[in-house]
Amino acid sequence: MIKFLIKRFIYLLPVFLAITVVLFFINRMMPGDPIRIMVSPTAFQNNPEAYAIEYEFWRVRLGYDRSIIEQYFIWVGNTLTGNFGYSSTQRKEVVDVIREPLFNSLILNIFSLIIAFVLSIPIGIKSAVKKNMLFDRFWQVGSLVGLSTPSFFIGLSLIFIFAISYGWLPSGGMPYENPGTVSFYLSYIRFIILPVATLTIGSLAGTIRYVRGAMLEALSKDYIRTARSKGLSEKVVIYKHAFRNALIPLVTIVSFSLVGLFGGSAITESIFVWNGIGTVLISSLTSQDYAIALTLNLFYAVLSLLANVLMDIGYAVVDPRVKLG
Repeated sequence: MIKFLIKRFIYLLPVFLAITVVLFFINRMMPGDPIRIMVSPTAFQNNPEAYAIEYEFWRVRLGYDRSIIEQYFIWVGNTLTGNFGYSSTQRKEVVDVIREPLFNSLILNIFSLIIAFVLSIPIGIKSAVKKNMLFDRFWQVGSLVGLSTPSFFIGLSLIFIFAISYGWLPSGGMPYENPGTVSFYLSYIRFIILPVATLTIGSLAGTIRYVRGAMLEALSKDYIRTARSKGLSEKVVIYKHAFRNALIPLVTIVSFSLVGLFGGSAITESIFVWNGIGTVLISSLTSQDYAIALTLNLFYAVLSLLANVLMDIGYAVVDPRVKLG
C-alpha cells in the first residue's frame, strides 16, 4: 500500500504542476485590476499623489511589480507553505476568508451525503430485486423527476412549503447569536434542514439509479445463478454476493462525492444564504478577487487528484482481483 501511494503521488506531481501553470496564467489573463479594486481612486479623488503611493505600496506587497514568471514561482512557493495570498475585497489573508465557509460547506455536504447514501443503497437494491414491480416503477419515475428538476427549483419549493406556507423552518441564513451554546446548535439544526434536504433530493435520484443499475448487472451474472442453485437464501445471494460486486462501480460515486464535501454547492448555498465555500467562490469571481478564486480552483483540482487515488484504493478493497502495485 505504501509503495503504491508513493508511486501514485510521484505520477501526480507533473499533473499538479501542469494544473498550477494553467490556473495561474488563466488567472493573470482575467480582466480587471485587483489592486485598483482594493485601492479605489474615488477614495483619493482629491489627492492623486496619495492614491499613487497607496497603489504602489499594494502593487509591491502583492508582487505585481515582478515579472509574470517570477510571480508564478513566488505563488507556488507561498502556496506550498500555506500562504494562499491576500484577498483584495476582504482585506485579509485568503486562509482567514475561506476557513469558516469551508467548514460550513463541509457540514452541509456531510449530512446530505450520508442521508443520500443511507436511503439510496437499500432503495436501489430493492428496486433491482423487484424489477418492473410497483416499488421499482415508483422509484424509477421519482428518480427521473429528481434528475430533471433543477436544484434551485427544489430549494425554492421547500422554502415556499416549509418556510412561507407553514413557517416551520427559516427560509435561509445562518445563526450567529450565542455561538457554542445549546440554543445556538439547536438553531443551527433548524437552519441547515432545508439546504440539506435540497442537496439530498438532488443527489438521491442519481444514486438510486446507479445502485439499481449496478445491482441488476450483478444479479444477471452466472455466479448468482450458481449461488441460488446451491440453495443459499435470497438475502445471502443479494447482500453477500451481488451487492459486494455491485460496490465496484459505486466506488466511483463515493470517491468523487468526497470532492463535493469540500466543493460546496453554490446554487443551494446562494438560495439559502448559506455562508459556504461555493458562495465565496462566486463572490470572488464577480468581485474580481482573484486570489480567492485561484486558491479555491487549485483546491478543487487537488481534491480531484486525491479522489482518483482513493478510487483506486477503494477498488482494491471491494474487489480482491484488483492488486495495488
